[in-house]
Amino acid sequence: MTAERSIYITAQDMTRLRSLVAALKNSREDVKALSAELDRAHVVIPAEIPRNVITMNSKARLRELVTEDVMTYTLVFPDQADYEARRISVLAPIGMAMLGQREGDEFEWVVPAGRVRLRVEKVIYQPEAAGHFHL
Repeated sequence: MTAERSIYITAQDMTRLRSLVAALKNSREDVKALSAELDRAHVVIPAEIPRNVITMNSKARLRELVTEDVMTYTLVFPDQADYEARRISVLAPIGMAMLGQREGDEFEWVVPAGRVRLRVEKVIYQPEAAGHFHL
């Protein structure tokens, strides 16, 4: 994750994510990191978010750039996370890194073994593009 990247986020997602941060009282490192990401975000109304941006509840295909492994994840709120179902919490390092990325964007996150670099291959499903503004 680079500190200089700017992300796009819907006003609805921003409200819900700020509420999550407030509820957790910014007490954990993951919450502090999410708050910092939100501070850098460009907020747009849901109808104006580009279709190729990962928003909350979006399903995206990612490629690991060293191994060429392909994985598909849905970005969700923490209470909906289920790794077996490939539903990644926005508070997880990869989830936080995914938020606001576009098709073709490359990003990285740190794991115990080092850094992992990923590219967004495809936003398979985005609620806003599908007209599902209630998610």
